[in-house]
Amino acid sequence: MAPKVLVVDDAFFMRMMLTEILTNDGFEVVGEATTGIEAVRKYEELRPDIVTMDIVMPDMDGIEAAKRIKQIDPQAKIIMCSAMGQQPLVIEALEAGAMDFIIKPFQPQKVIEAVRKALRAVG
Repeated sequence: MAPKVLVVDDAFFMRMMLTEILTNDGFEVVGEATTGIEAVRKYEELRPDIVTMDIVMPDMDGIEAAKRIKQIDPQAKIIMCSAMGQQPLVIEALEAGAMDFIIKPFQPQKVIEAVRKALRAVG
């Protein structure tokens, strides 16, 4: 069974790129969210195996959404997506429970490596 992914990004183009990269490698994108609030709601509803989470979004940023998802499910696997130059936010995201991060613009191989590594990790 293909691992289920929730793709979270406020930019349609970024969601589309990630979805294409992941589905081409055999993952199943079970949902998309455009805000942190929507991400938390969709996580509860869909219970994906892994989440790709943009850091900067309207309503609730990815760091706060990651914290809330980890409260719902301490075993949640979250990979943050950030633009170059957001290193302080990446560190904060990792402290909030994210397992890894990928840099925009996405390099397909780096995305797949990060997702596979996170899925193999325990807890």
